[in-house]
Amino acid sequence: MSTYAADDIRSRLAAAPARAVDVSTPIRPSQWISFLGGPPQETAAQGSRTWIARAANLVIAYTEAKAGDVFTRTGQPDEYTVLMYSDSAPITVNGTESVAEEAFVVVPPGDSEIRADGDGILIRLFSSVAPDLCAQAVNADVYAEPDPRAAPLVPWPDPVGGFQLRVYRLADTPIAPGRFGRIFRTTNLMVNFLAEEPQPRDPHKLSPHHHDDFEQISLAVKGRFVHHIRYPWGPDSARWQEDEHREIPTPSICVIPPPTVHTTQGVGHHQQLIDIFSPPRTDFSASGWVLNADDYPAA
Repeated sequence: MSTYAADDIRSRLAAAPARAVDVSTPIRPSQWISFLGGPPQETAAQGSRTWIARAANLVIAYTEAKAGDVFTRTGQPDEYTVLMYSDSAPITVNGTESVAEEAFVVVPPGDSEIRADGDGILIRLFSSVAPDLCAQAVNADVYAEPDPRAAPLVPWPDPVGGFQLRVYRLADTPIAPGRFGRIFRTTNLMVNFLAEEPQPRDPHKLSPHHHDDFEQISLAVKGRFVHHIRYPWGPDSARWQEDEHREIPTPSICVIPPPTVHTTQGVGHHQQLIDIFSPPRTDFSASGWVLNADDYPAA
């Protein structure tokens, strides 16, 4: 189900193929995680604090970084990413690449380090094949058993030219008419940097829709948001769940389970949302909106 308005560019998306799932399969509850609402999972030498949460196929590490702290990975089994927006800390990756602006940074597998060159926010996204990070997640118990409704992570093809450090600066791909957000993908995830909105979203122009078999992780980095979620009814009325209309403090994530109907409403005076999917979405990939598609072939 979707109720995209005719002038919403997503109304032209081709339907994505979905796995067959029995309608009696339970729907996981949504998750609402405020990163500053509890103690951090890690504290670094210079005082950086990191909160870790996960979804079915990915782990997000949200850090209030302090200049001089270094964040390392040893033997990382696959590539991971750094999301840089206007409040991000400037960083140097692997001692060679300095980034001090909005960007989507892809770090190759193996050993790596990210040094914070100033105070600010550091956001890293990893796939769930890193068991140490999965175990540290504040909501690790939710995924003690896989969600049968969520498509498993099957890596997409290797990038052209092999795995390497890649920096995609958002200034090179500004928001443009006829394209939805700024979408990038890797072998294991997809990110959409939505525009900073200077005013509340029109409550008469929301966009409720659903995904058959993949989670949506909505990362709020600025402002105020209310997430609206409706759970479909299955044959067992004992499993029916009430609609949700909740605001959660920023910074936070809302993990939206399939196949719930959902939409997110910015209610502040200035806000920004980043949407994350793992594995990458086939419908967005087929749309021509993926900005680094030449580097990352579609599955």
